[in-house]
Amino acid sequence: MVVLKKIKASTLMETLVASVLTVIVFMIASMILNNLFSNTIKSNTRHIDAHLNELIYMYKNGKLSTPYYDDFNAWEIEIELLKEQQEQKVLFEATQRETHQTISKQISANKF
Repeated sequence: MVVLKKIKASTLMETLVASVLTVIVFMIASMILNNLFSNTIKSNTRHIDAHLNELIYMYKNGKLSTPYYDDFNAWEIEIELLKEQQEQKVLFEATQRETHQTISKQISANKF
């Protein structure tokens, strides 16, 4: 008769511990990735930059006068004429309502 050899195997407790550790590692990794994607989406300013460039173009071509105030999505836009010493500058400023993030662009008003 054939004698059955005893094969070493893991116990149920070891399998459960390994499964729990694996789930914890995946949970932590998913939270980190979720945080990274969320921050990337919140800090994306491509649309407001394009809108500010459009307003600069309109100002340079005489289609926009100062002072100018506007709302664009969740951004408040201000365009003001500044006088610094002997030259005039136009300040284009956009402020996000929720995070108070500010984007500013400045051009010289004397070149036109």
